[in-house]
Amino acid sequence: MVKIGNMELGAFPLLLAPMEDVSDPPFRALCKEQGADVVYTEFISSEGLIRDAAKSVQKLDIYEKERPVGIQIFGAELDSMLRAVDIVEQSNPDIIDINFGCPVKKVVCKNAGAGILRDIPLMVKLTEAIVKRTGLPVTVKTRLGWDRDSVKIVEVAERLQDVGIEAISIHGRTRVQMYKGEADWRPISEVKHNPRMRIPVFGNGDVDSPEKAVEMRDRFGLDGAMIGRGSIGYPWFFKEVKHFFETGTHAAPPTMEERVEAARRHLNMAIDWKGEKLGVFETRRHYTNYFKGIPHFKEYRQKMVTSDDAADVFAAFDEVLEKFADHEFV
Repeated sequence: MVKIGNMELGAFPLLLAPMEDVSDPPFRALCKEQGADVVYTEFISSEGLIRDAAKSVQKLDIYEKERPVGIQIFGAELDSMLRAVDIVEQSNPDIIDINFGCPVKKVVCKNAGAGILRDIPLMVKLTEAIVKRTGLPVTVKTRLGWDRDSVKIVEVAERLQDVGIEAISIHGRTRVQMYKGEADWRPISEVKHNPRMRIPVFGNGDVDSPEKAVEMRDRFGLDGAMIGRGSIGYPWFFKEVKHFFETGTHAAPPTMEERVEAARRHLNMAIDWKGEKLGVFETRRHYTNYFKGIPHFKEYRQKMVTSDDAADVFAAFDEVLEKFADHEFV
């Protein structure tokens, strides 16, 4: 049984990764319904929180149906991070996660996200201070290192454990790699099999099929999988992985009716949360995957991703359901 703090998460939990403009409350709710064991918010700027920036504060919204849910923060200034922790605690999450893995230039140039991988002592110092500041379980998401020449993830994970984190998720790429090439899970396995490690070690990167999740569990011996891009527009991925674990067979893919219903609910929840304009805009990235594999679909996709009017998008869903009702997904 894998645990974070006192939370029991099952034998091999599946975690929804924190993804900017993706892991919002509507999408987290859908993934939770489909079997995600833990969900994380989009990453939240500590500087934005302490300045009461509207976009950052809104990301603190969490709902009971999501639990257990972690709020992820990033930053490199100790005082700002500690003040952000105080603010985050008021939202009553189950976990506080620290982002030491985001490779995006605007984050890295401030020594935050994966930028801090160039300064491991600062990484450890920040983590220790945050653990001491809060009574909530603290977890970390990071990468293998800054570049191939600086991969010291076994040592880094051990040091972070020693200052009090309760789990670590590791993306199998360096910052220099960004999202190119294949994720390397071997160093993550080395972290897990370090005899001094006693906290859960979760793998992240390229888990895009049930078989990959099985490999992460059985070949590499990890404690769970953090799912990112494989879930975008496809919340059923979590359920399909669990079905494969239990039966060794692939679950039937969601029907057209199920896909349209999920897209409708997703858009409705997004509008309820952020209003029509932002709700319509921020769900667009999911539609390509909701309806992936349908031939001659371009006309309908264009309607979904170009209209600013929710009524037009809902009408497009209706058209798709009527025209492609008999399409069989494989």
